[in-house]
Amino acid sequence: MNTLYVILGAAIGAPARFAIDQYIRKFSSKPYGIFLVNVIGSFVIGLTFNKTEQVHDLIAVGFAGAFTTWSTFMLDIYLGFELKRYKEITINLVMSLGFGLAAAYLGLQLAS
Repeated sequence: MNTLYVILGAAIGAPARFAIDQYIRKFSSKPYGIFLVNVIGSFVIGLTFNKTEQVHDLIAVGFAGAFTTWSTFMLDIYLGFELKRYKEITINLVMSLGFGLAAAYLGLQLAS
């Protein structure tokens, strides 16, 4: 049954990520959409940390797992190196890690 929760959550998370990223890309070529979904996903995972196994599987593993994207984040960093956009890479790394950690912490605090 837990697999079904993960599948259901992922079926919602992946299209949501795609829609948000595509919408934001209309306004900027910078990876703001990926940044946004990764921060939101960190917050959601923090919120569900102490929930039941079913809620955790549906929301944290399924939805947030498909909603967030480490691989696209890494590709954005790599492409920044290729284009020698070192300032943008640094900002992306620092902001993504900083805001992601802060969002997870806030989610954990609100959940407890």
